[in-house]
Amino acid sequence: MRDEDQWYYCVKDGSVRQGKESRGLERMGPYPDRATAARALEIAKERTRAADEADEKWRN
Repeated sequence: MRDEDQWYYCVKDGSVRQGKESRGLERMGPYPDRATAARALEIAKERTRAADEADEKWRN
């Protein structure tokens, strides 16, 4: 899939954009569609929570 066909979440203003319109440090993605990109912060929280749980398991 080409970069301009993928979706990104802009952390600077909370917008969802198709293609790399915002600076690399200001965008999350790529995501396969608009709806998934709109959930970028939620997805990041879920992944962080899962990583924290895995770390806790590893420590114990």
